[in-house]
Formats: sequence, structure tokens, C-alpha cells
Amino acid sequence: MWAIRRASVRIKSQPLSSVTFRDCHAKLDTSFSYIGDVGFGGSPPPLSDGPPHLRRFSSQARGPQSSFIGNHGFSSQAGSESEKELIKEDDMSGSESEPDNELDLLDTEEEIVGNNGGKRSGSSGLFKVIVDSSRPAKEALDKWVEEGHELSRSEISHTVFELRRRRMYGRALQLSEWVESQENIEFSERDYASRIDLIAKIRGTQKAEAYIEKIPESFRGEVVYRTLLANCVLTNEAKKAEKVFNKMKDLKLPVTAFACNQLLLLYKRTDKKKIADVLLLMEKEDIKPSLFTYRLLIETKGMSNDIIGMEQVLETMKGEGFEPDLRLQVVLARQYIYGGMKEKAKEILKEIEGSNLSENRRACASLLPIYALLGSADDVKRVWEACQDNPRLGDCVNAIEAFGKLKKVEEAEAVFAQMTKRWKKLSSKQYTSMLKVYANNKMLLKGKDIVKQMSETGCRLGPLTWDALVKLYIEAGEIEKADSVLHKASQQLHMKPLFVTYMMILDHYARKGDVHNAEKIFHRMRHDGYVSRYRQYDSLLQAYIIAKVPVYGFRERLKADNVFPSKLLAERLAQVDAFKKTAVSDLLD
Repeated sequence: MWAIRRASVRIKSQPLSSVTFRDCHAKLDTSFSYIGDVGFGGSPPPLSDGPPHLRRFSSQARGPQSSFIGNHGFSSQAGSESEKELIKEDDMSGSESEPDNELDLLDTEEEIVGNNGGKRSGSSGLFKVIVDSSRPAKEALDKWVEEGHELSRSEISHTVFELRRRRMYGRALQLSEWVESQENIEFSERDYASRIDLIAKIRGTQKAEAYIEKIPESFRGEVVYRTLLANCVLTNEAKKAEKVFNKMKDLKLPVTAFACNQLLLLYKRTDKKKIADVLLLMEKEDIKPSLFTYRLLIETKGMSNDIIGMEQVLETMKGEGFEPDLRLQVVLARQYIYGGMKEKAKEILKEIEGSNLSENRRACASLLPIYALLGSADDVKRVWEACQDNPRLGDCVNAIEAFGKLKKVEEAEAVFAQMTKRWKKLSSKQYTSMLKVYANNKMLLKGKDIVKQMSETGCRLGPLTWDALVKLYIEAGEIEKADSVLHKASQQLHMKPLFVTYMMILDHYARKGDVHNAEKIFHRMRHDGYVSRYRQYDSLLQAYIIAKVPVYGFRERLKADNVFPSKLLAERLAQVDAFKKTAVSDLLD
């Protein structure tokens, strides 16, 4: 049994703030500071002795009076230290997967792959029909059934799983639509949930939400709504996520640790001071944290440079009977490195390696980027040598990126050459790993060659590729070309660029004081569904400051988007306001 005391929220600039963990055996104070001017801390107010009153979610709620409740949601195959968004690709060779960041931490306690999970090895006949046919999926499937092939629940589940595993969401959605149209196949709640998940990935959460209204009422249960919720979290749609929760609350659906984890994940990226409210909710509802809960809290503490607090959360976790898994060990090692504690990071890396790295192959892919972060070229080389005789694709990709980070371009190229020789058909993710190396090392011509290879082999260029390509041009000083490439790609391929890709261009225009182009990118981001947040406004305001031109209606814009200026942003706004007043204008006034 554990509980979390609520901490007050104060809009003040302070280095650390605290929230109190307690269980039946011990009480542990931990602090959740973070980058920025707003934190939560101070003395925790007493908890009510009466039954907890849980308010509805509201994105406007602020301060110690707001109480936030979680909702239960998940998204199958959802995997995504930057704010990269969900990738909606349908690539025959396997789409680019989400980058290794906080979205990778999305809870996957369950996967929506059909009633039986369908996790058997090998591809089925149905899978091959969908992937290999040049005709629309409906025609290929109709013909397949007409030829006398049996369509079992197991076959469907396995095919959906294989399509999801390859992130071929478009084809998976076509299969789901076709299956629902078959009168002899009865849809379950999980089948509907799978459909919602796929619609959200391909067509957006609004379409997914609309589809729920078409589902028979008896199947509109927790699994359906939590699937929609998790997709809202993946795309940082805080208001919609809160709306979905309110709907679940109205339907009296349960609140679980999984639901709270979704909120922790969302607020970790969008509004860290709300984390305290989620923790308070878990205490009031007696919801026990999962390993994933602790992993999020530990990473949040580490990102705030609160290493002592991070270690306290770790000890609390162990006291609850949890042991760090590989993913948590990686998180700890990263945070120790960011905190300048390299020796502690090395101790964890030794634990990950074990006594025989050659036999502990699953650790190689995780070790390569961490040793690169440490700046240890010898260790990166040693780990790569342990797996290079029979590497997995993940090992190759991580080795390429690790060598690239260390400026070892020739070594990265050698791994890439081995990978292209071993696997004749590579996905855009594998090509992009090399493209990122060239971008980071300002090697424009070689970067263009990689993109040309991708095109010749039939790879589709998706958001991660554009991100690397935009960086390639920006590093080469060709901002207009970077802007043009991104604009044309998003128009022609009808895919949403990553948030960080837009921000690279917006930040560059801001540093130049190019207000016109900064505003243009700002509005393109809104058009693509990236609701304006503090980060975008801060960069846009920088453009006005550097250009030394007044800005009108900026506070009203912030208010309309429910963005509350921090102390730093308020100071910058005052700078811009000062441009409106001159000695002459004062006389005229």
C-alpha cells in the first residue's frame, strides 16, 4: 500500500519543489523540479478525511485547487529526448519507427491484436495476399475467399499483428474494414478498439472519435475509450485527452494505474506541474503504481537534475518489490550522464552488460547509444565487435548512430555497408540512420546520395527522413531549401511532419529575426494539428525581439491558446512592449 501527498503549486522561480511519497513502512520526500519558471512545491496541504472529490479534467485548471483524474488507455504498437510525434506511414518494407524518446515509454500492458493476440512466428497466407497484391485490399481479400481459403479468427489476428509490427497501419485498417463488412465474422470490443487505434494513426483522433458513435453501444467499453485516449496522448492533444476521460467518467468506467500512466506521460511533456495532481489522484483512489509509473517519475526527476530525488524514487520502487528492467537501467544511465555522474552511469552499464556480452546480445542495441553519449568510442567499438558477426538490424542502426555521434563517420559507413549487403531490402528507418550521421556532420552531398538511394530502392520518405533531411540543409546553411523541402513533402505525401522538424526551422528563423517566415511556420504548425504551446510562442517571440519590432495582441494569443506565460516569457513580452514606446511617441501621447 502506498500513498502520495499532494504538493501545492506555486508560480514562482525556485530550483526545487517537493511531493511526498509514503507507504505503510516508510515516508520518502522527493522533488519534481523541472526546466522552466513554474514548479510545484512547498508544504503539502492536509488531505481531506472525507471521501475524495475528483473533479472533471479541465485544461484551464491551475494551482493547488485543481484535481486531475486519470483515464485508462493504451495504443497497440505505440512506441515513441524530443517531442517526436506518432508516425503514420504505410511502407511495404516497414515504416520508420518512432524515435527513442519518451513515447517509447508508452505503457503496452496489452496490445490490441485481436482476441487471441495472434503472436505466432512466420507470415500467413492472408498477410501475403494483403502485402503482395497491387490491387485494392478489398478486391484481393474477396478473391482470396472465393478461392476457398478459410478465414479464421486466428488467421485475422496474426495478420493484424504482423501488419502492426511492420507499422503498415494503412493495410491493417483496410483489413479491419473488410472484416467488419463480412456477415459471418462477429466483431468483439477488442476488434472495435483495434479499428479505432488504426483510424487514429492514419486519419487522426477526430475521425477515430467519430467512429466510436457508430459502434454498438454494448461494445463502447473501457478498451474502446482507453484506445482513443492513448492516441490523444501520443499526439499531445491534452484537451481532447481530458475530454475523453470525462466521457469515461460519465460512463462510470474504471480508473487504473494504466490510465494514470497515460496522464503522467502526457503531462511530463506538456505541463509538469500537473504531475502532482495525478499522483494525488493515485493516492486517493488507492491505485498502486506500476514499474512504468516509477520509470516515468525517475526520468522526470533526472531531467530536472534532481539526482537525489531520482534515487529516492528508485529506492521507493525497490521497496515496493520492483526491480529495474533494461529500459529503466537505460533511463538511469542516461540521467546520470546528463547529471555529470559518469562513474555511476558506468556502474549501471556494467550491470546491463553482465559477465559475457556475447551471450547477452539483447543488451547491445541499448548499450551502443549510451556509450556514445558517454563519449567512449572504445566501448562503442567493443560492443559492436561483440555482435557484428551476426548483428540484428537494431544493432546496426544503433551502431551507425553511435559512431555518428562520436564523429566516426567512416566507422558508421562501414556498418551501413555491412547492413546493406546483409539485408537487400532496407526500410526508410535504416537509411535515415545514415542520413542523420551526414546531417550531424554537415556532409550535404553524401546526404543527398543516401536520399537518392532511398528513392531508387522504393523507400517512402516519411517524417523521420524529412527531419534528418531538413537538418542536413539547415546545417549546410540552406534554410530556405530546408523549408521548401518540408513544405513540398508534406503537401505531396499528405503526411504530418514531426513537431521537432518544424521547430528546427522556426528556431532558425527566430534567431535571424525573420518575423515573416517565423509566423508562417507557426501557422503551418497549427494547420497540421500542433496546438500552439509555450515552446512555439517562446521561439516566435524571440523573432520579434531580435528584429526589434513591436508585437501586437501577443498576450491575447497566449490567452486564447490557454498558454500561461512563465516569468521568462513575461520578461520577453515586456521587452517587445518597450519597442512601442519612444521619446517621440511619449510626447505625442
